[in-house]
Amino acid sequence: MSKSFHPPRRLLMGPGPSNVSQRVLDATARPTIGHLDPEFGAFMEDLKGLLQWVFRTENRLTLPVSGPGTAGMEACLANLIEPGTKILVCRNGAFGQRMVAMAERMGAEAVAIDDEWGRAVDVEKVEAALQAHPDADLLAFVHAETSTGAWSDAESLARLAREHGCLSLMDCVTSLGGIPVEIDAWGVDAAWAGTQKCLSCPPGLSPVTLSERAAQRIGERKTPVQSWFMDFGLVMSYWGGEGGRSYHHTAPVNALYGLHESLLVLQGEGLESAWQRHRDNHQALADVLAQLDLEFLVPEGERLPQLNSVRLPEGVDDAAVRGELLESHGIEIGAGLGPLAGKVWRIGLMGETCRVESIDRLNTALGQALGID
Repeated sequence: MSKSFHPPRRLLMGPGPSNVSQRVLDATARPTIGHLDPEFGAFMEDLKGLLQWVFRTENRLTLPVSGPGTAGMEACLANLIEPGTKILVCRNGAFGQRMVAMAERMGAEAVAIDDEWGRAVDVEKVEAALQAHPDADLLAFVHAETSTGAWSDAESLARLAREHGCLSLMDCVTSLGGIPVEIDAWGVDAAWAGTQKCLSCPPGLSPVTLSERAAQRIGERKTPVQSWFMDFGLVMSYWGGEGGRSYHHTAPVNALYGLHESLLVLQGEGLESAWQRHRDNHQALADVLAQLDLEFLVPEGERLPQLNSVRLPEGVDDAAVRGELLESHGIEIGAGLGPLAGKVWRIGLMGETCRVESIDRLNTALGQALGID
């Protein structure tokens, strides 16, 4: 007979999810009310305001998509792509590749602009691609590539898109809350994030925001959005609230409580303070890794503070070390993806996990696992 599941306590230092504070967990356990309840409607408006605050935007089309960060990615692509749309996709890791695959499934002509895994997107290469493809409608890129820990220049990429008459689409799943994300100042047209990274909320929601230019493009579509569930024209009839909300789908009420609370926690700390905390603790981690003779994959200057890819030492068994960290120390770190499988570890310092105590625990555990005194 099955019994209630009581998960072990872990220190989550992988690529996500990050640890969730008791305050946010408690918020998810509050009484469930109906998703069309007037009290919930008022709560939704406040949540939208908090999302505008963390995205640094006044976009009216800012809301949490019901689904993880990949759902936000798919929703933005599906709403802005029609059959035959030409989209340029910066591909310097797994999530750039995911965008290419999605766009092709939607009938777009996807042109990949490739950079080495572990490097930031080459802005000059993107400019050349935009010049070579003047008929492109969209430029998509990953701000913080979770598969490698590379940090790309979103401001310059969004500027290039505007200069060449394209809409810019930005994956900021791993960046939101950990490093600067300036939607309005940079002129980004569509962006999506995830709750489980630097926002330190349970996974399952994807905050998204779209500019008026993007909203206009959606309004001028000649074909229906491929996905009924992700059609922002329909979703906004529920989240927009103008003239009363209309039913679209049953919103994940308790998950939204958690997101709201996590944003209140972040607001209490202050965005700039959170960014500084991630920078400071990244440097502390870098000092520890140097003492353990571990090298970063990503060059300095292109390196995320919240997601750190380090090369495996020669002769070290990847799975064995990660297994020992998990079983003996209760610490999770991530493996490499794609061509980096078995070659790097991905160490997350995101949100609630980004603490000096986390680094101290990892230092002790990793030293023991590698046989270093």
